[in-house]
Amino acid sequence: TQEMAEPLGLGDEREEDAPGAPALASPCLADNRLNLDVYPDGCGRFLQLLEQHGGDLARVEFVRLSSNDCLLGTALGILPRLQNLKSLVLKGGHARDEFGSWQPGSLTSLPPDLGSLRCLTHLDLSFNRLSTLPSCILHLRSLCALLVSHNSLEALPEDFGCLRKLMFFSAMSNQLRALPRSIGELTALQDLDLSGNALEYLPEEVGNLHSCMELDLSGNQLSSIPDSLANLKCLRRLHLHSNLLVTVPASLASLPNLSRLDLQNNRLRAVPPEIQSSPCARLRGNPLGQSKPAPLPGNCPASLSLHMHTLFFSGSFTVTSEGCKVLLACGIRFYFPPGAASVPLRIHFRTLAPDPRWVRLRHHDVLLSAVLELQPHGLEFQQEVEIWMPFASPQTLHQREVVIRTFSGQSWSDLRTKVEQKKKSKKHVACCSVLHFSWFLVVSRLVENECKVPAEGTLLFSSVDPDIKVIFPPGVTEETRNVKMQVLPISAEEIEEITADAGCRASSLLCLSQDCPVDFLRPVRIQLPLPLGVTGLNLDRSRLHLLHGDLQGQTWDDITSQVVLEFTHLYAIFEVTHFSWYWLWYTTKTYIGGIAKKVYERLRMYQVNFIALQRKKDPEQVLLQCVPKHKVDPVLKKLQDRYRGPEPSDMVEMFEGEQFFAAFERGISIDMDRPDCVDGRLSFIFYSHLKNMKEIYVTSPVDRKGQAVKGQVSFYRGAVPEGIPEEASRRRKGPDSLWLATLPIKLPRLKSRLSENSSALNGFSFPPLNLGNAETGYLTQANLLSIARRVGGDWQTIGLNLGLTYQQIERIGYNHREDLDKQILDMLFSWAKQNSEDPECVEKLITAMKESGRQDIADEIEAIVELGRQKYRESIRRVGLEQESSTEDSAIAMV
Repeated sequence: TQEMAEPLGLGDEREEDAPGAPALASPCLADNRLNLDVYPDGCGRFLQLLEQHGGDLARVEFVRLSSNDCLLGTALGILPRLQNLKSLVLKGGHARDEFGSWQPGSLTSLPPDLGSLRCLTHLDLSFNRLSTLPSCILHLRSLCALLVSHNSLEALPEDFGCLRKLMFFSAMSNQLRALPRSIGELTALQDLDLSGNALEYLPEEVGNLHSCMELDLSGNQLSSIPDSLANLKCLRRLHLHSNLLVTVPASLASLPNLSRLDLQNNRLRAVPPEIQSSPCARLRGNPLGQSKPAPLPGNCPASLSLHMHTLFFSGSFTVTSEGCKVLLACGIRFYFPPGAASVPLRIHFRTLAPDPRWVRLRHHDVLLSAVLELQPHGLEFQQEVEIWMPFASPQTLHQREVVIRTFSGQSWSDLRTKVEQKKKSKKHVACCSVLHFSWFLVVSRLVENECKVPAEGTLLFSSVDPDIKVIFPPGVTEETRNVKMQVLPISAEEIEEITADAGCRASSLLCLSQDCPVDFLRPVRIQLPLPLGVTGLNLDRSRLHLLHGDLQGQTWDDITSQVVLEFTHLYAIFEVTHFSWYWLWYTTKTYIGGIAKKVYERLRMYQVNFIALQRKKDPEQVLLQCVPKHKVDPVLKKLQDRYRGPEPSDMVEMFEGEQFFAAFERGISIDMDRPDCVDGRLSFIFYSHLKNMKEIYVTSPVDRKGQAVKGQVSFYRGAVPEGIPEEASRRRKGPDSLWLATLPIKLPRLKSRLSENSSALNGFSFPPLNLGNAETGYLTQANLLSIARRVGGDWQTIGLNLGLTYQQIERIGYNHREDLDKQILDMLFSWAKQNSEDPECVEKLITAMKESGRQDIADEIEAIVELGRQKYRESIRRVGLEQESSTEDSAIAMV
């Protein structure tokens, strides 16, 4: 992004806080692109550029602005002046709300003058608040690509078919219920994505999209599809999963170029034999061969049947009064009983990465799952809906309990939770029942015992340690109160290790809370066991201290002289009128409050190690991970076949939910155009039971032709919780006082390149390649060059089917953004280089071509391989080593 911005004068900014620094350097437009959506004030920069250099901006052809920008409205009024504009991106999703969720943009319409942009071929309005398609779009007759996904569109205009040049249209994740008949007039359309809507039927005119190669209708409410889809002779991929289909036409199997027909997770009880035998059909998740369930007894309607959907990490589904079961791909399940929804209701779901800014964990809580958001918020169901959430199982459930926590809009609260373990997978699942939808997550907390305290008094004891009791005498309150108790047992070994004092002893930590801010009317009697090794017989009262801590554990006061302590052989008994943390200590130390604070904070920390590994076949691919100390060896053992790297870092102590960063230094850098990259550092959040891992690509501005580049990755603390003890943050000289650890990274010297075939490789050169082997057939570098010439615009799909990651594909596309041939060559030869030792790589290449709809290239590869096999067999025959010939010779000799 910075490379693009610099010619526009946006890359030469001085420090923003420097006095007298200009907001923008003198712009000199040397490119035709304006990528301003990466700046929080991108629209302001656009307006300033226009004011200072309006004549130069007239040449701009590509513009990207964030629709979360408060000055978007002003910028929209100016855009029609850019008559040379070819691509316009006005996407939302560049800001987060208080829950950490991406915010849609503010765009609800477009100015009518925008229809005068005669050169505009690409328009992206995704992640906004459009309820209707702006009418000016229908005047953009040169438009080839239109993206309006993740909006609130309920319908498309009746004359939508006037966009005759449209080749790509995405309206996924909207609220479309029907399509206009004019959609059949989009005869140039090649890719149509209408997934995640509420479509109940399709017009017959869809069969007139004769150029369509990919059609995605998944996640809708279709019960049938028209026979006219069989007219789409160019169709390669048809996605119909997660609908309500009860029948499909057999003619779909006759589509000549179809390579994938996804019918998973529908209501198909029978399919035509032509489809069932088709190798491209996917039918999992259908009740095939099952009979229709009999009507339920009673007053339930005869049409009642509970059905199962399988969905992904974000999307929507419909619930009717009949009820249903829903299974998400991430393992989350729902049960809507009959009558839970009185009318058909669209449920939207998504899973979110937890963010400590809004996921409020209490002390000693452990996060066990991602955050699940369900909408609509606040709507009350007629009956309770059951939710099952899988979670990362803690090391031990002893002295702890697992609960589902929900956010009501103002505060988090814990739900009554049941924990189950799946028999086959052994995975743990937490289950709760709710009447409202909101945000949900699974946490492990200290076991909580509670009771209601009436005016008559009562007794509360701990299920973790039954010897801990709280006695409420009669008259302790006028109105019934709700009281909660939590206990944190602490071993003598932990106390000794933290304090380095063998003579220190401490009882279990007791936390008491109530739902009333008023103190009790009479003293409440508390019984605590004496610290381990201390009895009433050998007790030295001068060494015993009763500590009172605030609810945050930040201050600990010695209240021994303020209460009356009674002792038995095993217990200490005292009385209080208000609740908080209570802790018995037995020590010769004098300033016990500071020691208790140190111990309390250390009990909340986790000992972790940092890992930085490089992939053996591609050292530029680096895996970073923060691992709890007890998991380091298993993680390294699992990765050792594919990765190499230095030893893990020294042990570091971190809090649950603490933010930390990774920064590459000394000649090694990463792509800064990432949402998790802050000031050149990669952002992580540590959760002890969730995976803290990222795999990224590194590069170096240093010339690697002569020698390797030896750099490093350093880890730094981010937002540190208040009251962190001094020893928890290891200090280093210099500005990086929150430094944690540093590990070396080495990018090897680039291998010498071949000069031959340089013209054919269009500037690329690679080591000699022979994929496969002589016996099964192999491909040479010349064969790959011949294949590359035929790939064309399908290179990204082919790359993904070959196993390249989205990051690799994006990097290749960006590095050669002006040259399609170089993109293809880089993709193909990078894959070949990484897989040259895999004996199955040729077969994988053929499979990838077929899955990408390129049967022509697959046939060519098979022909090349077969020719290689023939040559190999002929050479074997010539030397008399073929198995058949040797057997024949042996038979003759025996005669």
